Amino acid sequence: MTMNTDTFKASELCSRKLWQLVNTPAETNINDSELAAAISELATRRHYLEELQEIGKLGEHSPGA
Repeated sequence: MTMNTDTFKASELCSRKLWQLVNTPAETNINDSELAAAISELATRRHYLEELQEIGKLGEHSPGA
């Protein structure tokens, strides 16, 4: 019996890795809720805010929401 330890926790990833996941989601195996968590975590950390706005992701998930 094996345990699934591949739970996505955006808070445990560095901002650069989160940005990579957000910027190229088609090439990764993350679902919509994981993508939303990554965007939210970046917004909370206030990292890549300008870039998120440019690609239209920040309006969907505002910081602190």
